Amino acid sequence: MSIWDAFDRISRGREPQGKIEYIIAGLGNPGIQYENSRHNAGFMAIAALEEKYGFKADRHKFKALVGEVTLGGKRVLVMKPETYMNNSGQAIEEAAGFYKIPLENVLVIFDDISLEPGHIRIRRKGSAGGHNGIKSIIALCGGEDFPRIKIGVGAKPHPDYDLADWVLGKFGEEQQKAFDSRLPDVCAAAELIVKGEISEAMNRYNK
Repeated sequence: MSIWDAFDRISRGREPQGKIEYIIAGLGNPGIQYENSRHNAGFMAIAALEEKYGFKADRHKFKALVGEVTLGGKRVLVMKPETYMNNSGQAIEEAAGFYKIPLENVLVIFDDISLEPGHIRIRRKGSAGGHNGIKSIIALCGGEDFPRIKIGVGAKPHPDYDLADWVLGKFGEEQQKAFDSRLPDVCAAAELIVKGEISEAMNRYNK
């Protein structure tokens, strides 16, 4: 990394100032046994944000690991809920309530089995679509009107395959490469969304 790259990273992810205006939550399950599983796509996206913007989500607060960063001129709380996937809403509800963050300023990043690895889908709002983490957020935070970035992890190989086994399993080599190739786009999309440019994010990165 050149000195200018380092300066750019520091300037973009500089020490946050002012009040928290936005939350970015990446969903997953805590614990070594779940690391890099399909269901931890949200955690992997947070790791990419940490790398790009030079911060760490490593403090325990709001039933989550949290960190702060400045994105798009806004102070952002970045979260990895530690409640396990099915109770993700507990952490997000607590943090949003504490900082009085409206639901439309909560960006959630998570896995989607309807998309193949290498594909992402950005939405302004929507139903849970069968995803238990999103179900929990909708139930506890009081609505569906929050932006989300869905990261493709691929469908079950056949209908009889156990869904839990599939999402808690890990990518094959080629799938992992395809997944990793889109993480820079996830980071760029997240910054645009925080800036209020979700339409631009969708136009650029929904593929």
